[in-house]
Amino acid sequence: MYSFATTRRVLYGETDQMGFLYYGNYGLYYEMGRNEAIRNLGISYKELEAMGIIMPVVELHAKYLRPAKYDDLITIKTSVLALDADNKISFYCELFNEQNKLLNSSTTQLVFFDTQLKNTVSMPSILINKLAPFFNNDK
Repeated sequence: MYSFATTRRVLYGETDQMGFLYYGNYGLYYEMGRNEAIRNLGISYKELEAMGIIMPVVELHAKYLRPAKYDDLITIKTSVLALDADNKISFYCELFNEQNKLLNSSTTQLVFFDTQLKNTVSMPSILINKLAPFFNNDK
């Protein structure tokens, strides 16, 4: 399993009338977690895009347990639970407040899409090679 955590403070403009992080904005936090998790491996989404690979979201499941509030410092823990050399990747994300209480969890599935071929493709070998060491002992 591969995991990475980053933090982000809830901005005023991201909240609803109650001062809670608006439910529609959680996806931005998931995206930030995915981006930073991939970047931590030594490759960025921008580099994948330069190779002609984009990663559109095809499925998202979220569970809201507690509200994130304006000015809260949120820890975004993003994990890849399984390594499939298929045309998709799933990220599990958990958001925690400063008291380390779980606020939200989600699973987001993305596919690898070749912009030239206009079709889904297998996970790029550069990403497989970066993730593989985290799964070598998983049997």
